[in-house]
Amino acid sequence: MSTDPSEQNSYIIDAEDPAEMARLIQFDRVTTKAMGGPLAEQPEATLARLRNVLDLGCGPGSWVLDVAFTLPDCEVAGVDISRTMINYANARARSQELTNASFGVMDVTQPLGFADNSFDLVNARFLINVFHKDHWPILMKECVRILRPGGILRWTETDRFGLSNSPAGERLMALALEAEWRAGYTFSPDGRSNGITPMLGLLMRNAGIVNIQQKPHLLDYSAGTEAWQDMYDNARVGAALMRPFLTKLGVISEAEFDQLYQQAMTEMQAPDFRGLWYYMTAWGNKP
Repeated sequence: MSTDPSEQNSYIIDAEDPAEMARLIQFDRVTTKAMGGPLAEQPEATLARLRNVLDLGCGPGSWVLDVAFTLPDCEVAGVDISRTMINYANARARSQELTNASFGVMDVTQPLGFADNSFDLVNARFLINVFHKDHWPILMKECVRILRPGGILRWTETDRFGLSNSPAGERLMALALEAEWRAGYTFSPDGRSNGITPMLGLLMRNAGIVNIQQKPHLLDYSAGTEAWQDMYDNARVGAALMRPFLTKLGVISEAEFDQLYQQAMTEMQAPDFRGLWYYMTAWGNKP
């Protein structure tokens, strides 16, 4: 049996696919900008105290690099199951001369390879499609273990990746949510959403986190907005990469998917296209 984490990936998309890496770089940029920055909700006094920060499921490393640039006296690490992503993230850190940023291959569905009380802040974003719902309490407790007393657990998630007036786009989204629900990834009772944002506070509290706070985010990607092109590209690449997962789960045939996909892309280019994406950050402290 292989011991390489990148060969044991539970992510519903092929994390070694170069198209997925390019999508994530673009997606991270527009997401972080809409949030006001990588740690926009944290007070300046809190940021000044950070010395060791970890990002779980870091992908190609955008969030880590943003924090490393913003906080030059802080050591910022990222881990991901994809060796392709980690190699690229390390190359980005070298090219940007960010010596306080580092990356390593790690499977977050296994015990985290860090000592107790190692980090001042542990961050995670959009891991709802990375592992099954039964693993969330386990990972939360691992995060608490590696946090120092008073350290911050910070988590950003969404219940669906956008809401729009595109009939085909909404149908594709509904099929994706149903497939993820069938596969045991989401917390939804009926498969109509990811159901994760209402659960974040409870999951954190059950893991021992206190002083939990929440902040909603809104990204307008309607036609004519600054975010439209990025979100169009995200939908174009992301939906295509989801095709094998959806057809494998039997929610749609390949021919039906192709027709629906082309219609959705056409509808997103209409001048009256309207789309909003809601997501949320929750954070709290280890006692």
